[in-house]
Amino acid sequence: MRNLSRAKFSFVTRCLGPGKLTIASARRQPTQGDLVVARVDTLGQHNFLEDRHGRRARLHAGDLVVGAYGNRYATDFYEGYVPASPHTHLLTAGGVIGTVASSHGRRGEPTALEVIGALADGSGTPLELAGLARPLPPAADPRPATVVVVGSGMNAGKTTTAAGVVRGWARAGLRVGAGKATGSGSGKDHWAYVDAGAHSVVDFLDFGMPSTFGYPADRLVATMRAIRDALAAEGATHVVVEIADGLLQAQNRELLAALPAFADSVLLAVSDALGAVGAQGVLACAGVRVSALSGLLSASPLAAREAADATSLHVVTPDELAAGAALDILRSSQWV
Repeated sequence: MRNLSRAKFSFVTRCLGPGKLTIASARRQPTQGDLVVARVDTLGQHNFLEDRHGRRARLHAGDLVVGAYGNRYATDFYEGYVPASPHTHLLTAGGVIGTVASSHGRRGEPTALEVIGALADGSGTPLELAGLARPLPPAADPRPATVVVVGSGMNAGKTTTAAGVVRGWARAGLRVGAGKATGSGSGKDHWAYVDAGAHSVVDFLDFGMPSTFGYPADRLVATMRAIRDALAAEGATHVVVEIADGLLQAQNRELLAALPAFADSVLLAVSDALGAVGAQGVLACAGVRVSALSGLLSASPLAAREAADATSLHVVTPDELAAGAALDILRSSQWV
């Protein structure tokens, strides 16, 4: 039972380096970022796990999985928290482990886990993601051109929009970095940026968080800046940063205050025209000016016209961004 040779290591463990790993007793109160080993009890909504490279690995009852304790805020999936007992759930395919508090009606029962113990190094010392975090980079000088993608809610098309910007800039010969400032660790998003042409990708996992929900806002702001600076240190001259979830998520609302000084341009991904109007108002209250609308809304010409009429903002599809419209964002913070 304590042999890790056949254990499935999830995406949130990607920062683990080489060396002997063991299973130790969990002797303290669980906290976010603790790396743990769990056995799959019963399969539910998540019948696969993203491995350390982002590949979907099929799960079976009885499998050992290695993940990290964390919270999740997903209005169309699970709300979950660091567990109080060893009987808990798989909150994300990326390996965030916690207990489901509420679930969207379209989602099935969560995959049930039993935590066996803490993941430990060869000396038996339990490991946590904070101890594996990369050092904070120096402040970028000069600062790379930075576009931030925000959304009215989940599944509004934020990652697709961000990937469109990456693709458009990369096709123009620019050295592009992509980052995700908030959300839950996901190989899917990482590879979406790489496949679009990102020279480098950095996210909150690199700075010790499996999922950002529940961390203080000042740490998230510092992490967002560190992501940009790390991308610049890796050679990026142009950076796209995605903020996950919706604008009404409490921590995101606190992040918005940092955007005017951080972003050269802000793109808003929305699913419908009314969401565009509401999101524009939320951003305006935070002093954030939107450059253009994109996301799921842009798939419907009629909905796009509704939104453009209501907000006086240009609507651009992710494909148009990839085809060259992303360059317009560099020329002006307003679409004319």
